[in-house]
Formats: sequence, C-alpha cells, structure tokens
Amino acid sequence: MTPGSVAISVVNDTDMQVCEVYETAIAYAVFGDPQLDLADPWYELMMCATGEPTQAASGFSVRTTHGLDDLIKADTVIVPSVPHGVVTRGETLPEEFIDALRQAADAGARMVSLCTGAFALAEAGLLDGRRATAHWSNTADLARRYPKVTVDESVLYVDEGDVLTSAGMTAGLDLCLHLVRRDLGAYVANQVARRMVVSAHRPGGQAQFVDVAAPVSGNDNLGLVMDWAEKNLDQALTVDIMARRAGMSTRAFFRRFQAATGMTPLKWLLHKRLAHAQTLLETTDLPIERISEHSGLGTAANLRRHFTERVGVTPTEHRHTFGAARRERRSA
Repeated sequence: MTPGSVAISVVNDTDMQVCEVYETAIAYAVFGDPQLDLADPWYELMMCATGEPTQAASGFSVRTTHGLDDLIKADTVIVPSVPHGVVTRGETLPEEFIDALRQAADAGARMVSLCTGAFALAEAGLLDGRRATAHWSNTADLARRYPKVTVDESVLYVDEGDVLTSAGMTAGLDLCLHLVRRDLGAYVANQVARRMVVSAHRPGGQAQFVDVAAPVSGNDNLGLVMDWAEKNLDQALTVDIMARRAGMSTRAFFRRFQAATGMTPLKWLLHKRLAHAQTLLETTDLPIERISEHSGLGTAANLRRHFTERVGVTPTEHRHTFGAARRERRSA
C-alpha cells in the first residue's frame, strides 16, 4: 500500500520539555528519513503547528511552514505530546488545534498519540468509548478528566484501528514501528528497527515497566532463555522446558516472566511465532504448511486461525499484499 502523508501536530507553548522533543524526534526518525530501498514511495512527513515558532526546549525552537490546514488533509496525524501544563495544571489546548484534530478524523485520517498526546485526542472526543493509554504517570489524570475513555495504564500501546495511543518514551517508538508493520509489512518494519538498533517488535500488550518487586539475581537467565526460545521457535517449547533451561521452578519462572513482560510465557511464544510466520510470508515462497512448521505453530490450520485472529487477514491474503510488493521492489 502507499504509506501516505504523516502530520506531526504540535502545540505552540513555552512550557514544552525535553520528553516532548524526544517523542517528536522518534516520529521523525521512523517516518521522516526516506527508506526508498525498502518501500518506494515512503511516507511524506510534515510538522504542523498554528503558525508561530514552537518552543521545543530551553535554548531552541521549531519553525515549520505547515499549518493546521495541512494537518486536516493528512492520512495519519501524530500528536507526540501536549504542553506540560495541560497535564499537570489542567490548562486548555487551543480550540483551533482541537477542531483541526476533529476535522482530520472526520476526513478519515488515522489518529495517533504518543505519551501525553492522548490528552489532545481525548479533548477532541476521539477516544470516547475506546481503550487508550498514555505514560503510566499520567494515566490516572487521563481517566479522571475523560471518564468516557477506557484507560489502560499497563500496556505499551493500544491499536483501536483508526485511533492508536502509546505510553511514553520508547513505547512511542514501538507504536511507530507498529504503524510501519501495519502499512508496509513485517520485513520493512524489522529492517527499519535494525537500522535504528532497536528491538524489532514489542507487542502492545507488554507491560510499560518491569515489576520492581520481582526478584533479581546475578545468575538470572530469563533474558538468555527468551533469546534461546526465539531462535528455536520451530521446536516444541513449553513453560516447563523454558523453566528448566533457566534453572528455575516452573512457578518461579512463570511469575518472573509475567512480572518482566506483562505477558504469560505461552502468550509471548505465540506472539513470537506469529511474528516469525509474518516475516516468512513476506520474504519467502514457502508453502503455508512449511511456514507453520518453521514458526512452531504445527499445522496450517492452526497458523490460519491464530494469524487471522491477530492480524485480521488470512496468511494468504497477507502474503498477497506484502510479499508481492517486496518482489516488485526486488525486480525494480
């Protein structure tokens, strides 16, 4: 598919902090640097504001030639954050900014927030009746001020189809890579992540932070076991097998794993198996039966069932969309 235009929408205010600069830079790093060897055309990125230079952090500001009219016409709108005072002191956002968000959504734009940008989408009414998240330190305020929003404070990001929200800092990067994966497929998203030297894909349901009450020791093998399991997805992996390899009891391993990732070991394994199958569908011509074996999902029927539930299309449809596009790029 054509990635389309992405508008990063910022609010003019002198109370911006470095956190907001970080998340704005994340969106630029993922969407603003054309990766034409991976997908041509790439995204068309614009930073949109209300006209005046935007204070980004102490000592410098951001000036843009794109305004709210451009935001309304974009295919994807990203609000990387809102001014600090909006979150901590209940300051109001400019009405013309909120109205532009509503118009963009009405025109069919995909609406995205990173960190405290969820407050802007909520103010525009775009999160009403939806599940959403933000940085864990701000989720209580978000839920209190916008009771029509179902706030989930525990996850990295939430994908509601045409509206997506993320927690703060690196969770914003996870969501941006998730958008690339949705638009251009797993192969392209994995390559972008590799070039940025970050994890290829953390699922949105993963916890925002590790439970500090989880016991930590110098000989903890949890991370090593996770790496080993990811390299051996074609094998029959159980919680008991992983626990023995980690040198833990099954109960202790299960507890530590869930505390560290926010997911059960089997749910994590299923996610990794499906992600591997997704990449194989896009980059190889292996039959579905072989892909199900390589990814550890057993039968083709099992692959089809889980893949359709998670991705929303069948493996064959996914291959037709993203595998064909990759073959065209290779032959061009």
